[in-house]
Amino acid sequence: MINRRKSKQISIGNVKIGGDAPISVQSMCNTDTRDVETTLSQINELASAGCEIVRLAVLNKDAASAIKDIVKKSQVPLVADIHFDYRLAIQCIENGIHALRINPGNIGKKEHTQKVVEAAKAHNVPIRIGINAGSLEKEFASLDIPLEDKMIKSAMRHIEILEDLNFYDIKLSLKSSDVPTTIEAYRKISKIIDYPLHLGVTEAGTLKMGLIKSSIGLGTLLSEGIGDTIRVSLTENPVEEVEAGFGILKALNLREKGINFISCPTCGRTQIDLIGLAKKVEEKFKNLDLPITIAVMGCPVNGPGEAKHADFGIAGAIGEGYIFKKGEIIARVPESDLINYLEKIIMESYSDIMKVK
Repeated sequence: MINRRKSKQISIGNVKIGGDAPISVQSMCNTDTRDVETTLSQINELASAGCEIVRLAVLNKDAASAIKDIVKKSQVPLVADIHFDYRLAIQCIENGIHALRINPGNIGKKEHTQKVVEAAKAHNVPIRIGINAGSLEKEFASLDIPLEDKMIKSAMRHIEILEDLNFYDIKLSLKSSDVPTTIEAYRKISKIIDYPLHLGVTEAGTLKMGLIKSSIGLGTLLSEGIGDTIRVSLTENPVEEVEAGFGILKALNLREKGINFISCPTCGRTQIDLIGLAKKVEEKFKNLDLPITIAVMGCPVNGPGEAKHADFGIAGAIGEGYIFKKGEIIARVPESDLINYLEKIIMESYSDIMKVK
């Protein structure tokens, strides 16, 4: 059991962040926000994958204007990502955005920040302070201290700006492309503040390396009880970010969305196309919304025993396989029928509560 850090709770739309709320999974659209239909299409795609909060880039007045129509039709709460121009933040708030990602120290004069804060207070819009190691202010970047400490100094300055204006509806992120720096930044800040933390390893890379970096960075922090919401940043279709995020949470028993899929590595005993079979089974049941474990094992000798904690599974043989349930073999089936038979058994077992998207 992971003991989570105690944090203040905020709300982004109908999603609660921090406190005893489940750790939520976020992503970001890569569309032109001015294109309402395309952006909504991607939001719907992300929502279907389970994404709970979606961030949108707001680069200009036209994008801020589009927020009004997007918010009306969005299935999930939306965050406006804004840099430098305080007027865009106010426009997005007035158009119904659920939250802002903005660094108050980067939008000019104090009165500009005050205007944004007043609007945020009036509409109950929280603000995420997003610190990025690659874009620190010169006054902090030039300090002769570890990078994570520079990030924390920047974060504390932005927090102080908001607190001085009596604004406390805050969420914080401290992201770096360097995994150890990211881990240390979050570890240290978690002991200083009680605001909810948004976890992420920024610019993590393409699917393979990005998953490795994010799994190590986010997984380490989450296992220590640090983190209230996450985004797995990948140079890939944003849907992959959502699936990866839930995968990390599921591996740590922090969320139970969908099935838990396990499969054994190939070895000399394997006499079936295990790699192909495992991929097909994972794809077949990826949208199955049941808290069960499905296993695909390479041989009937050790398979059912090694996966005895799985609810259902397949153990491969020569041109056929065995279907097992709770470690016990219940059927011997030709290879071509394995997946269909497995589906039939699961459907029969959970016919009353099946929730396939």
